[in-house]
Amino acid sequence: MIVLEYKVKGKSAQYKAVDQAIRTTQFIRNKAIRYWMDASRELKIDKFALNKYSTILRNQFPFVADLNSTAVQSAAERGWSAISRFYDNCKKQISGKKGYPRFQKDCRSVEYKQSGWKLHPTKRQITFTDKNGAPPTPRARQGVFIFKNAIAIFKKNHQIFRSNSL
Repeated sequence: MIVLEYKVKGKSAQYKAVDQAIRTTQFIRNKAIRYWMDASRELKIDKFALNKYSTILRNQFPFVADLNSTAVQSAAERGWSAISRFYDNCKKQISGKKGYPRFQKDCRSVEYKQSGWKLHPTKRQITFTDKNGAPPTPRARQGVFIFKNAIAIFKKNHQIFRSNSL
């Protein structure tokens, strides 16, 4: 697995679009945890049920539909990982607190897996192809964000995007 870390230089509209994608990811994760909390024990909510619920969220909320489908599913999987960690701690009978899933207040990332982005061959531009933060004019290119002059760095707190597959 190759991981590239970038410090991006973008425009304010591009930063707002990235912030909107991060807020949407946090919203989906918190809704998945709330769905698990409110469900009866007979429903047996698991990873697949949360993925199905993420498609329901895409139909209910237009800002969730603007985010790429794999990013929405990975946000639901993050919710499931918190739930399964709690179940594992209960099965192991760890003394003390078991790590009951909590709502996330400070989300800092959105995960695009295989689709929703395209890396330029020079590896100095990244294009996001979802509709998140798309300009309202019909003539503009909808949902494409290009970050130019991205510089690969390895400093703490300056990483913004990670690309896990090339």
